[in-house]
Amino acid sequence: MPIAAQSIIRRVVETLQDTTSIRWPVAELVRYLNDGQREIIVHRPDAMVTNAAVALVAGTKQTLPANGAKLIDVVRNSAGTKRAIRICAREILDAQSPGWHNLSGVAEIVHFMFDPRDPKVFYVYPPAASTGASVDLVYSALPTDLTEPAAGTDFAAVTGAISVPDIYSNALQDYVLYRAYTKDSQYAGNEARAQARYAAFANALGIEIKATVAIAPVSSGNPNQPGAAAGA
Repeated sequence: MPIAAQSIIRRVVETLQDTTSIRWPVAELVRYLNDGQREIIVHRPDAMVTNAAVALVAGTKQTLPANGAKLIDVVRNSAGTKRAIRICAREILDAQSPGWHNLSGVAEIVHFMFDPRDPKVFYVYPPAASTGASVDLVYSALPTDLTEPAAGTDFAAVTGAISVPDIYSNALQDYVLYRAYTKDSQYAGNEARAQARYAAFANALGIEIKATVAIAPVSSGNPNQPGAAAGA
């Protein structure tokens, strides 16, 4: 069940002992909460995995849907024979068929290519036709920002639910407290509290495991993948 943003903000203001929201306006805390959701996706793109059938545009160059943050995989064709799509190295096609980007478009895709330095773009082979080409995409989605309540209101005015899974609610609370204590870091103890809260946030996400690398669309069993032979 989605966690209400209000419940997180309530816990935050109680911890801050600012239930009337004088020192930290509720709208400010909601902005921190929105920032925290995006921070989670930066470190754990698997937190908002979306698997959806996406229609392709004509040609080889494709982009993620508007809510996409990072490509994880291109699984199969969505229609027709539902043929599996395999990742391959673009350098191979560039070397063997330099004009492959200009081939006639088809409805059934065979390969896709991806560069993690350009996480919202991928290329398909053969080029997609102007209609009929659709693939099952797995990608990390962007969270939806929560609406900031009007000035002068308390936590009861916060509406909506967080976008990330409910297991991250405690991590979000730690992030909001980290930002709140950072604002008042000149007061005794608050700098240490801010550092402790960010450490708790980081530990909850397992940032040290570098999850963004772990889910990159590579295949150690694909001989066309650069470095596959060296890693075998």
